[in-house]
Amino acid sequence: MHILSPDTLIIRALGLHTWVSVVDAMQQFTHQRNHMTPDEIWLVEHFPVFTQGQTGKKTHLLLPKDIPLMKSDRGGKITYHGPGQQMLYVMINLKRRRIGVHQLVVALEQTVIETLAVFAVHAYIRPGAPGVYIDGKKICSLGLRIRNSCSYHGLAFNINMDLTPFLYIDPCGDPLLEMTQLKQKKPEITMLEVQPILIRSFMHQLGINSITWDKGGALPKYNSLDSNDI
Repeated sequence: MHILSPDTLIIRALGLHTWVSVVDAMQQFTHQRNHMTPDEIWLVEHFPVFTQGQTGKKTHLLLPKDIPLMKSDRGGKITYHGPGQQMLYVMINLKRRRIGVHQLVVALEQTVIETLAVFAVHAYIRPGAPGVYIDGKKICSLGLRIRNSCSYHGLAFNINMDLTPFLYIDPCGDPLLEMTQLKQKKPEITMLEVQPILIRSFMHQLGINSITWDKGGALPKYNSLDSNDI
């Protein structure tokens, strides 16, 4: 059996999964990893769901619909996930990579900005408002959790999706914030076009040279966690 170096980044293209199943798997991975466990990136889409971060409030859900609202242990407030939105979940050992949380946030933002530049779309950040913006609208949201110097959760990048559910919330707690997506600049865009560019941009930001792809689509399975473990 081939043993991967801890410096190798594993990329899992997982396709469409429920938010709960992915978060449970991320938590279990983070709980059970050790100092030799390679870092992983999970590329995922979710069935429709609102998620409320640690600083979110139920009042940010303006018009309750038949979309579930789930509490999340990530940072940030409320947002929406659905098909056509690229989730990039980053399970990175920050201590081993010798980076801080702020550096990871900057790397994620610059990853999206660099990716959009490939499609000739100018994007930028706003001081004090994590995420990536184009034309005054938000195209990418960020939310992380750090446990024992290891990250999980990540970013939500709007590619080719139904943006309507964002109208039912104050996105990121901001009633004036409008959301947008890459489709509005590149109508024929697909997730498969974006994914390799996104990964290449992330590798560039963190100086990662070695990766391996797992395109099986199945969530990794781990031993069950007690609810008090994480």
